[in-house]
Amino acid sequence: MADEVSSATRENVVLVGFMGSGKSSIGRLLAKRLGFQFLDTDHLIIERAGMPISEIFTQQGEAAFRDLETSVLRSIMHLRRCVIATGGGAVIRGENRRLLHELGFVVGLSATEDVIYDRVRRNSKRPLLQTEDPKGTLCQLLDERRPLYEDAAHWTLDTTQLTHDDAVTEIIGAARRAFLWHHAA
Repeated sequence: MADEVSSATRENVVLVGFMGSGKSSIGRLLAKRLGFQFLDTDHLIIERAGMPISEIFTQQGEAAFRDLETSVLRSIMHLRRCVIATGGGAVIRGENRRLLHELGFVVGLSATEDVIYDRVRRNSKRPLLQTEDPKGTLCQLLDERRPLYEDAAHWTLDTTQLTHDDAVTEIIGAARRAFLWHHAA
């Protein structure tokens, strides 16, 4: 696995996965346990655009949002010892998947469709789920993106039945192997 991590010297852990898979909440805890900086690319996009993601989608469209996403990934390539939570669609572009691999050890987080829907259904800030059939949309998007998450990830973890703490412990173990860490984290 260590050979697959092209930028092991950066020691970044990059979290990819569908909305509701746990990237932000697990990422914050992971960063704390590792003593790393936590970054959320969606928050960086909001700062750069000066508006919420839902407004970017409404006013400028999804393509403009995806351009910002790629730009943000490029802008953090110099960082090291970070846990980076990405947006659920960050893997859509091939260029982004390449950038994610360059950033560090990419962990794909997943969960069952029902668990993801339960986690995100009350959040009105999810622009892609503002449809007449949000669960149907979620299932369709998840089916489309699943192979992209698999392509982007060096290692995957199903968070469906894990506590955040258990997920973090699993990720640290995988990162330790990927980065050849010999000390306890």
